[in-house]
Amino acid sequence: MSVFAGKKVFVTGHTGFKGSWLSIWLSKLEAEVYGYSLPPPTSPNNYSESGVAGLLEGETIGDIRNADILEESIRSADPDVIFHLAAQPIVRYSYNNPAETFEANVMGSVYLLDAVRKIGHPVSVIMVTSDKCYENTGQIWGYRENDVMGGHDHYSASKGAAEIAISSYRRSFFAPSELDRHGIGIASVRAGNVIGGGDWAEDRIIPDAVRPWQHVLESLSGYLTLAGKMMATNDPSLCSAWNFGPYTHDACMVAELVESCRTRGKILFRMGRRVGHRFGCIRREAGSKVFEALD
Repeated sequence: MSVFAGKKVFVTGHTGFKGSWLSIWLSKLEAEVYGYSLPPPTSPNNYSESGVAGLLEGETIGDIRNADILEESIRSADPDVIFHLAAQPIVRYSYNNPAETFEANVMGSVYLLDAVRKIGHPVSVIMVTSDKCYENTGQIWGYRENDVMGGHDHYSASKGAAEIAISSYRRSFFAPSELDRHGIGIASVRAGNVIGGGDWAEDRIIPDAVRPWQHVLESLSGYLTLAGKMMATNDPSLCSAWNFGPYTHDACMVAELVESCRTRGKILFRMGRRVGHRFGCIRREAGSKVFEALD
């Protein structure tokens, strides 16, 4: 991932769980990191506990729904790559605040893409949505990138709608077939059931199902690998949607996960600055799109 050294990277949602870990990792890769986000959503939080503010080249504490400030911040940073993680991420919260959820998750994505369109500078953009973006048809196999978008609850529906908006912008303004001309690569990434240190958000672990768990660093490694390939190769085939997740046979119930953590300490839930961790690689099914394109 040496491609990130010296690059300007703009991260929305950098005060959140994934965004704070991504900012730490990018700093270790010697990138110049610029953050844009609301204040940390919980107390305690990984952003504060890990001293993320001190790792940044600059940051704006702002709302993703404020299109003017967002565009101004992107212009000022003049990034080589953008990671868009800012969102309303909690399913149950979406039932009590559906309009806010759609505004943040759909219009926030639209405002970012429209800023990229108006600025017009070459940039690689990673739009982070969710594996909940798919219409739940009850199938027993995993959903694939070309399956139908949907969602029963407001959170899932907002992520499906965001994917449709991303696809529309990509096809209308940033066609992969014309990447050499405009230089703007847009990819969306879908991961879920992410766990790890520094996540104090409400309702994160619910003992209701078998789930394909993945550590936060595993999903982030996928995002970084994809962005690095996009910058290094200018390959138009990378400008599309991507699923990131573990092998199907690695799925387990919440009770199994908790017992594994309790008895063997496989996952550190409270991982501060002085706690060691291991950067992992994403796991994927043999023959999958990720396996073939990003290895």
